[in-house]
Amino acid sequence: MTATTGTFLGHPRGLATLFFTEFFERFSYYGMRALLVLFLTAPLAAGGLNIDAKTAGAIYGIYAGAVYLFSLPGGWLADRLFGQQTMIWVGGLFIALGNFLLAVPMVSVFYLGLVAIVIGTGCLKPNISAIVGELYRHDTGARRDAGFSIFYMGINLGATIAPLVSGTIGEIFNYRLGFATAGLAMLLGVAQFRLTARHLHGAGQSPAQSDTQVRTRDWRIFLGMIALAAAVMAAVLTGVITINPESLAQVMRQWMVALAVVFFGGILIFGKLTIEERRRIYVIIAFVIASMLFWAGFEQAGSTLNFFARDLTDRSLLGSWFVSGEHPASWYQAVNPTYIILLSPVFAAIWMRLGIKRLDPSAPVKMALGLTLLGLGFAVLMLASQLILVQGGKAGPQWLLLAYLFHTCGELCLSPIGLSNMTKLAPQRFAGQMMGTWFLGTAIGNLIAGLAGGDVGSEVNGMPGKFLQMTLIGVVSGLVMFLISGKLRRWMGSADERSAS
Repeated sequence: MTATTGTFLGHPRGLATLFFTEFFERFSYYGMRALLVLFLTAPLAAGGLNIDAKTAGAIYGIYAGAVYLFSLPGGWLADRLFGQQTMIWVGGLFIALGNFLLAVPMVSVFYLGLVAIVIGTGCLKPNISAIVGELYRHDTGARRDAGFSIFYMGINLGATIAPLVSGTIGEIFNYRLGFATAGLAMLLGVAQFRLTARHLHGAGQSPAQSDTQVRTRDWRIFLGMIALAAAVMAAVLTGVITINPESLAQVMRQWMVALAVVFFGGILIFGKLTIEERRRIYVIIAFVIASMLFWAGFEQAGSTLNFFARDLTDRSLLGSWFVSGEHPASWYQAVNPTYIILLSPVFAAIWMRLGIKRLDPSAPVKMALGLTLLGLGFAVLMLASQLILVQGGKAGPQWLLLAYLFHTCGELCLSPIGLSNMTKLAPQRFAGQMMGTWFLGTAIGNLIAGLAGGDVGSEVNGMPGKFLQMTLIGVVSGLVMFLISGKLRRWMGSADERSAS
């Protein structure tokens, strides 16, 4: 049974439970992310680990990619064994534990903390959105859309406030104390979830799989996974297995790309698809590639743009408030979610107005716009870094703010239509697996973002050239998507009409 009484802004009271849980989870995630590469590369005397930018970028990429990759087993465990509510509760505890482990002044414990956060986020992230949908099981129209809009506002509010709190504490006082505040935020989120979960009226409480024989098999798989993970962790901690972050990141990228190729190849060859289904799979492949390329650039916010803010941006504004004479670099991590909050209604109004006039761009055209805007954001950074090399000194904050503006507009063009069209295009018998490929593409993009960010951050003189490469990747891929958009729309067929894209 789901809640139907409007008690939270005219919506089910359970929405408030999920709103604040997601608010604190995103606070925790973005508060920690704002500090990660800064902490890794900071000198030992400043409380950091004194790791070079290339290795720090690889660690960031592995972490960010693994977070999305672990959403797949997180969803599977909820559906098969534990239910979504339990996975949210357990995931939140793992996230809090992980952040507190980051605060322990031991390198091995720090990496254990990253692993715990990856596991926790993989458990929580896919399941909380699923419960939001469950609350609106019988609402398919505007009320459901409004509920998700409120929920996503919680995401962006948490992401906006976190760098200003955890980032400031971490940079000004102590990095590890900043990580601890992220853990405290997640504990608050877990506590309020536990205390108010009754308002969910059973949504997501039980696993979808009820067949006893199947569940027995799934328990064996789960216990096998736990044993394997424990063995690998023990081997790493005892030095039996030595991990090089850069090599591991490259191997992970290759394996994830190979997994995507094998999966789509298997579907196309052995899926017994109709001509219409085959064409829609081609569209999905194009969308997954576009998504991967976009997030590979966009998620450099936590690596490349973080380094740019720390090392090359004039942060004297409000600097008199701080002993260093500069405001924290992590504050710029709050720019994107702030833009999202301000611009989301604007973009929604634009699409609505264009739709009334029958001029609303198709989904492929919106994705082309998103990629192009991503490239233009890097063009801004290319110009800024070139000016720094020519004139010396540092760039004004307006350059970074403008780059984030382009990237955010690109996100608003590309991201909202992705999951929606994946669910509409995928053949019903492959729907869940296709959603998995979307997360896989996002994971690959995040991993590449870390590798690229470490590469850029390690060579200041080469920044204009590196930013030019990223500009060309965004603009050229956007142009290619635009050129094939007509064919993709025809292949989308009725699914495109239903998506109103």
